[in-house]
Amino acid sequence: MTENGAGTNPIGRRTVLIATGTTAAVLAVGAAAPEAPTTPTTTAAEAAAAAVCTLTKEMTEGPYYLDGALVRANVTEGKAGIPLKLALTVVNDSTCAVIPNALVEIWHCDALGEYSGYVGNNGHSEADDGTFLRGGVLTNAAGLANITTIYPGWYRGRCVHIHVKVHTGVTLTSNGSFTGGQELHTGQLFIDETITTAVAKISPYSTNTVTRTTLAQDSIYDEGGAASGLMTLTALGSSTSSGYTGTLTLGVQQS
Repeated sequence: MTENGAGTNPIGRRTVLIATGTTAAVLAVGAAAPEAPTTPTTTAAEAAAAAVCTLTKEMTEGPYYLDGALVRANVTEGKAGIPLKLALTVVNDSTCAVIPNALVEIWHCDALGEYSGYVGNNGHSEADDGTFLRGGVLTNAAGLANITTIYPGWYRGRCVHIHVKVHTGVTLTSNGSFTGGQELHTGQLFIDETITTAVAKISPYSTNTVTRTTLAQDSIYDEGGAASGLMTLTALGSSTSSGYTGTLTLGVQQS
């Protein structure tokens, strides 16, 4: 099942994505331990100062969403891949004020293009627990959510991407998930094609034989840069395999 523009309708709520500078990138290097559901320190003033408000449309949810994601800062579950540390800041689209205690939820495919809960759709036989590479955290007092994952792979018809939702007012449950609240944003995060080209040469990504759709060829990404979810990536080391920090600020409309 491919995820493309045909048969799906863009979500109509107004949303902004705000590009961030190096502040969030530095924060991500000191990300919280995997078991912590909230994220580490900076000040609201610092986060707000880094924000540049830009209105944009939301992106389609796609066919691979599952309810009941775990609230956790590390979603890898041992999946092989290049480290990717996300530093996502949530702000009010009208005021650029940061929003604490918002749940930032992500989900994406593994290096071979398989989503948990849907393994086999990209032609691979893997163990499927329905939870790998899914989860989220509550933003801290500075509106910042740090999530540790791996660089996504790809599947037929889509470029490399990560799905994201922002919820407010959720209730954490005893089984490590959440219920209730209000969904304020549904979108997708994208990565510069130059970096993906380098990642695709490294195992296990290099064993993914599905023809890769580039960012320019994608039916969802609209070439809007940060305003359309294109993250800023910063290398964690001297080699591609060392991984990256991906930063972006998500501005949402609060009623």
